Amino acid sequence: MPIVYDKSRKIFHLQAGDTSYIMQIVKEKYLVHLYWGRRISSYHESRRIIWKDRGFAPNPDTSDRTFSLDTLPQEYPQTGNGDFRNPAYGIRQENGSRISNLEYIGYEISDGKPKLPGLPASSGSKKDVQTLKVYMEDAVAGLKVCLLYSVFASESVITRSAIFLNKGEKPLHLTKMLSMSVDIREDEFDVLTLYGAHNNERNMDRRPLSSGTVKIESLRGTSSPHQAPFMALLRKGADEDQGEVFAANFVYSGNFLAEVQVDPYRNIRFQMGMNPWNGEWKLEAGEMFQTPEVVMVYSKQGLGEMSRTFHKFYQNHLVRSPYAKKERPILINNWEATFFDFDEEKLLSLARKAASAGIELFVLDDGWFGHRDADDSSLGDWFVDKRKLPNGLKSLAEKIHDMGMQFGLWFEPEMISQDSELYRKHPDYVLHTEERPYTIGRGQLVLDLSRKEVCDYVIAAVRQILKDNPIDYVKWDMNRHLTDVGSMYFEPDRQGEITHRYVLGLYYIMDVLTSEFSEILFESCSSGGGRFDPGMLYYMPQTWCSDNTDAVCRMKIQYATSLTYPPITMGAHVSVVPNQQTGRVSPLATRGYVAMSGNFGYELDLGNLKDEELEYVKEQIQCYKMIRPVIQHGDFYRIRNPFNENLAAWNFVSQDQKRAVAFFFEILSQPAAPVRILKLKGLHPDKLYRRYDNGEIYSGDELMYCGISIPLKKEDFRGEMYCFEEIEKGEENGH
Repeated sequence: MPIVYDKSRKIFHLQAGDTSYIMQIVKEKYLVHLYWGRRISSYHESRRIIWKDRGFAPNPDTSDRTFSLDTLPQEYPQTGNGDFRNPAYGIRQENGSRISNLEYIGYEISDGKPKLPGLPASSGSKKDVQTLKVYMEDAVAGLKVCLLYSVFASESVITRSAIFLNKGEKPLHLTKMLSMSVDIREDEFDVLTLYGAHNNERNMDRRPLSSGTVKIESLRGTSSPHQAPFMALLRKGADEDQGEVFAANFVYSGNFLAEVQVDPYRNIRFQMGMNPWNGEWKLEAGEMFQTPEVVMVYSKQGLGEMSRTFHKFYQNHLVRSPYAKKERPILINNWEATFFDFDEEKLLSLARKAASAGIELFVLDDGWFGHRDADDSSLGDWFVDKRKLPNGLKSLAEKIHDMGMQFGLWFEPEMISQDSELYRKHPDYVLHTEERPYTIGRGQLVLDLSRKEVCDYVIAAVRQILKDNPIDYVKWDMNRHLTDVGSMYFEPDRQGEITHRYVLGLYYIMDVLTSEFSEILFESCSSGGGRFDPGMLYYMPQTWCSDNTDAVCRMKIQYATSLTYPPITMGAHVSVVPNQQTGRVSPLATRGYVAMSGNFGYELDLGNLKDEELEYVKEQIQCYKMIRPVIQHGDFYRIRNPFNENLAAWNFVSQDQKRAVAFFFEILSQPAAPVRILKLKGLHPDKLYRRYDNGEIYSGDELMYCGISIPLKKEDFRGEMYCFEEIEKGEENGH
């Protein structure tokens, strides 16, 4: 069984795939953490806590000076009674007291995994997963807390969240409510995080732990492009293919906090959850609060195994769209071809070119609604601009369907323009704090999704478009962060709830629309990858990875994004050169190979391509259709890291190990360059593989351990692709 409780020693042993997670009840009421790491068959208390009288460490038991909460490795630590490290939660009682003391009162083990009300979360059948509920109580405050641990038997994954219940007679204010806290009695780790900005998302930052705290967070109302809701602890020397990794990823799309604190005795406290700043919640008597989920992954074979665990887990247990296991279409988006300046004939001309090239989905981006000629008007007015499309969306979509392509549409439903019919009718719909001036971002304001009537308006407006028109794909954008956060429709003592209520409102909208229109492929976007998180993937199975489509930049962006998210979730497109974000001129082949490493598409005007370029685009499309099953549903292996060197390389291997696709990139050409060797990963060592382009045959172990010699070329931003297919033994001799 994944969860075992030893009643005599009061020990919980959780076993998930290759990992064990062990806790114990000490002194009848304290839940302590003993071990998280490589799976062990059983635990006989080898990793005992060594009790020690420490200076300035207060003692809750006056008869035992060796026992202090300040040195105890706790599972869900509090504040105010002797633990001076970062707490996992905080409360404020009506009398002003902020002290709390949770004590263990019981547990429950059940098969399966409960849903988290109003929140995206992973799921699994009763044979896949068991859930442990540990009940804690602060009798003085009237607070009961349930710690949830869901253990996935065949995967090295444990998920955590918490439920707060006010059992008292007076209101209780939650001032901090993290979802995960783990005390580890070691500190020889590096910490890995992903930082960035718009057009520069998800850069890898690895640094050694030292005294103090490493903290990342978002206060932007979204998970943001600036820090990803991900943190990993790596053993010293751990790399892509070896060494232990302990990782956490937050299934949430709003403000978050992730931190690791090293205490004076070289123990660490690893925490993740909602950001407590502007994150209070008032619990009336009898009310409960559910925190979002953290996905915890253990790997004994480096970052590569960690990533493949995340990839499979999200595909099998988080993404709920029917498209999770389907191949995704090759698309063309009109934005960089037309921007706001288009009419029906211009769109149809681009569509005809796309159809003739073999593209499968035409996406109409911003500018089709209201009187949207610039980005400072019409958001909220989700009706067709008849100046541009006099025959409406339905006519356009049907004509594109007649060309053999699907039709997709852009929305930005969370925003409102002051120059809009919606604002003139409902200025009260804006997220706003009274007596404060508006803060404008990208010429727009944010709708107050903490209010159900505003959410219902968004649902009704988008629903009408989707019902009245044959739409196959929706791009859901979000192009500014939350400011002036407040709502006149909530009491003063609930204003700290608005950022979370906004996210809950967003999830409500997405739940209704993606359920009602489950046949539509939804793609999330926030000026590119500004809200790339597991919470969004729950509703929408792919995300536009970045507005930066420069091939060299995308090597890094997609490489780091793959740490937690599978390539099938990454929108990746070929665009024009010089690139609009960097001015770089890179070969069409390289742009194609980078984009083929995700969900492939184009963001350019096909009519402006030279004849030979258009022919090459057709070849790219046919090539991607051939390798698409391997790219989108195979296992992904990183080989060369563009953050560390002038090279990038990775490969994909089908689940049955019969097919493989490898990409190699050299960013700048070097004088007197060495011959590079590309060593593939994930192949079957005993199988024979034929290379598609020249028919050469190699064994799997030869490709992995000996490697391929890469021909020398004098070319900047160079890309190469190698495709292999298994052959039967004997075929190499022509039999």
